[in-house]
Amino acid sequence: MFDDELSADERLLIEAARCFAQAYGPQDIAAWEAAGRIPHDVLMQAKRCGFLRTQVPTACGGHGYGYRCKMRMTEELAKFSMAAAFSIVNLQNAAAKLANDAHPNAAKALVPRMLAGERFGATALTEAHAGSDFSSIAMRAERSGDGWRLNGEKCWITNAAYADVFVCYAQTDTSAGWRGIACFLIDATRPGFTRTAPIDVFGGKAIGTGGFKLTDFHLPDEYLIHPAGEAFKYALGSINGARTYVAAMCCGMLDDALQTARTYLQERTAFGGPLLNRQGLRWTLADMATELEAARLLTYRAARLVEEGAKEAVLAAAHAKKYAARVAQSRLLDCIQLLGANGMRTDCRLGHHLACAKIAGYVDGSTEIQNERIAALLLD
Repeated sequence: MFDDELSADERLLIEAARCFAQAYGPQDIAAWEAAGRIPHDVLMQAKRCGFLRTQVPTACGGHGYGYRCKMRMTEELAKFSMAAAFSIVNLQNAAAKLANDAHPNAAKALVPRMLAGERFGATALTEAHAGSDFSSIAMRAERSGDGWRLNGEKCWITNAAYADVFVCYAQTDTSAGWRGIACFLIDATRPGFTRTAPIDVFGGKAIGTGGFKLTDFHLPDEYLIHPAGEAFKYALGSINGARTYVAAMCCGMLDDALQTARTYLQERTAFGGPLLNRQGLRWTLADMATELEAARLLTYRAARLVEEGAKEAVLAAAHAKKYAARVAQSRLLDCIQLLGANGMRTDCRLGHHLACAKIAGYVDGSTEIQNERIAALLLD
């Protein structure tokens, strides 16, 4: 029913995401994890499928599709790999951000090349001591002649392994707190940009997580996207959408794991019959299916509110991300258990899903931050 409300073209993009996810296997995940990024040829395939232009306005060469289409695209991609889905959606997000908000000259110069897969984008917000506490960022931006001079370091940035166009947040006035934060376009080909070593994590490395350092990095005025006083609000305004598509990715991973476990229990025989004949195992699958259904309902409701721009999206997104991430983490462990020792094999992607589900508990606000948001709204 949810997809039926989307346009025919949007449904075609979702189907393309479904086919994309089915075209790769565990051996591909292993290779991407070892490389710490998605290979260029796979990004080009994502480009050909239209994923990089999902919400980019048609006037700028994009599809101009709605948020719900993007959310469903990420859910389908995550059935194969949340790491890949997260990387691809962030490429799209950077292009859409520049198309909508950057200076026309900057957008004209970069967005077409990003949609063509010649340049790749990312959003740089997090720093070593400022994650969920966004207002504490320390990267400094100072006026310098006809532009700005930036100094500081960013980390935990999706696609940092290869991106060369960054939507970056920096502090212009340390005494002003969040009101001093501005948003800039960082062209990594300019002097003063240094890519830092990737962060070595135990899973989900295909996201391409890493960082960069800016040293007396000069930008012209037209590379200012949002001035101080506005940038913080724009960043918070996008967070509900990010939390909701992370919840959708959790649903995609759990759906794939549930189907994998069901197939295994149907085909594996022990003690005179298929394992699925065991009531305890069937009931475990049934409980998973119920929780997946609940997570999807929370997620899809949040997606509608995000697309409508409703103020209720704040609470709905927090509920969806908190619940979907928790369910994915716990039930993926159950799915691995249902497969017995086979669930530990590297040619089974449930281990990859589990690592990514743990990532989902941190990105775009930790589970604890969702609790704080929900509690604050309850007390308001």
